[in-house]
Amino acid sequence: MKIMIVTDAWKPQVNGVVRTLESTGKQLITMGHDVEMVTPLGSKSIPCPTYSEISLVLSPQRLVKGAFEKFQPDVIHIATEGPLGWSARRFCKKNDLRFTTSFHTQFPEYIYARTGFPRRLTYNVLRRFHSLARKVMVTTLSMEKKLASAGFNNLIKWSRGVDTDLFRPQSRTVIGCKPKLLYVGRVAVEKNLEAFLTMDIDAVKIVVGDGPQLAYLKHKYPDVLFAGAKFGAELIQYYSMADAFVFPSRTDTFGLVMLEALACGTPVAAYPVEGPIDVVKSSEVGCLDKDLKTATMMALRKSRKKCRNYALEFSWAKCTQQFFNNLLLAQ
Repeated sequence: MKIMIVTDAWKPQVNGVVRTLESTGKQLITMGHDVEMVTPLGSKSIPCPTYSEISLVLSPQRLVKGAFEKFQPDVIHIATEGPLGWSARRFCKKNDLRFTTSFHTQFPEYIYARTGFPRRLTYNVLRRFHSLARKVMVTTLSMEKKLASAGFNNLIKWSRGVDTDLFRPQSRTVIGCKPKLLYVGRVAVEKNLEAFLTMDIDAVKIVVGDGPQLAYLKHKYPDVLFAGAKFGAELIQYYSMADAFVFPSRTDTFGLVMLEALACGTPVAAYPVEGPIDVVKSSEVGCLDKDLKTATMMALRKSRKKCRNYALEFSWAKCTQQFFNNLLLAQ
């Protein structure tokens, strides 16, 4: 089957959306499908205001039209609500083509955290974007319930996976006697990082990642180790050396980094909100609490072996099959 995936989020961005789409595309090819990724890569674009890593294509309609006419897809999935996503939506509407979409990011909460712009208005725009989709794929049951209450229709689950061959426990480096607490992800206001950084706990705090708040937080919290963005074996070593992974975000739809940490044997501490409540379903591999310090102290007591075994239940092959089944249901 010829499958087209349209996304404004793509390399060199480093985030869960890109990792999800890249992993899904690879799995679809392994399953024997022909996959075309329509992305900003190689096109004239400008950086997105306040989120410069995202490229906004300057002539999205031309790019989308050319890709459709050349590839002639059997099924279409529009992954993001950016210029390419809106252009693909218009093309499908004009040509009476069925398509699916996915809800990766809680943009209303992100935009509100950055600017104070009313969430209700942003949800209105997103609801319109997804209204024509035959199926709107969401990461978790809790996100499905939240979006349904906000007036979204045709919702269906599409979970996430982790490469457990890549993310696996490594030898652990001992640094002093204090526990090591790790955060991995974008360093930005919507990630609520200061809830972690201000936590009154006798531990070494480590932040792996890049983003617009990095310089500000490095200056404000000189006792925290800001390691910058890490990849591959180096990133896996950070996951493995940590005694607990602290996920302070209240706005993520899933939180793929939590699965990566668990795959490396590291228990998770987080708030009981969308994302964590669907990833950390077992109290044996982490703790969710309204008090992040309490969650962290409890997570430090968890079995690293049980964390690893829990992560083994997730796979990209299983998630991709779920994605493909959703495509078929939309036809």
